[in-house]
Amino acid sequence: MDLSLLAVVNAIYYILPAYFANATPTVFKGKRPIDFNRNFIDGKPMFGAHKTIRGFLSGIIVGLIVVIVQKIISLPTVETSLTIGFLLTLGALIGDLSGAFVKRRLNIPPGNPLPLLDQLDFVVGAFLFASIVAPPKMETVFFVVILTPFLHVLTNILAFLLKIKDRPW
Repeated sequence: MDLSLLAVVNAIYYILPAYFANATPTVFKGKRPIDFNRNFIDGKPMFGAHKTIRGFLSGIIVGLIVVIVQKIISLPTVETSLTIGFLLTLGALIGDLSGAFVKRRLNIPPGNPLPLLDQLDFVVGAFLFASIVAPPKMETVFFVVILTPFLHVLTNILAFLLKIKDRPW
């Protein structure tokens, strides 16, 4: 496994569509919940009011914009594919919804934290969806899983300070 700085940069570059897709719904929000306020068979909300159609669609759009920009920039050490970029984007958003689903089952209200799940649900989804076409390198998975919790906390604090989020988590 390559443990160089270049490997770290390549890993972050690879996962950028997922990072941006995951962060975008916080900025664009929305009013109509993606679960249409329906409850699951356990009587609890499926995802909660914070997961909106507008947020999901804006995440897809921004993730795709990131992929297109990556395709234009085209780092020689990272192969950029529109298909993989789209799957990373979609997987990140589905992974985030999956995390919300789990949190509702655990009676954790929307917006309240569940450490590690909040930081990694979207990454796991992104990797799973991208693996349909081409599994990511092990070093990419390693660096992304190690770095994402720290980056996630830092970006949430920044979003809170910029008044994009109500809470610093």
